Amino acid sequence: MELPLETVALFALKLVYEREGESPILRDDPIMSDYEREVFGLLVRRGDVEGIQFRVAHCVGLVLGAIGGVDTPLGRELHRLSTDFSNARTMEELDAPLIALRDYLKDIQ
Repeated sequence: MELPLETVALFALKLVYEREGESPILRDDPIMSDYEREVFGLLVRRGDVEGIQFRVAHCVGLVLGAIGGVDTPLGRELHRLSTDFSNARTMEELDAPLIALRDYLKDIQ
């Protein structure tokens, strides 16, 4: 689960901060320090659903701001997917909404 979580964060931060003509944001970029696989790995091992959701929500919030909020077509869908992720109560319930969120962020890049 750590890799998809890191990927969601990476795709989100790329959407928000990456600019054409500049160096791309990579997994080892300093901006990813709070969203590295090891950080998510620790949260997963602890079973810290709320901690995981908090970090993902922060990234999604940044993206929503960058794409014009929940009143745009992209924003409405992102908000719906992030709500599904936020409604999960167990680690197992995070899987499907996490993959949907990851795939959506990848598609809108």
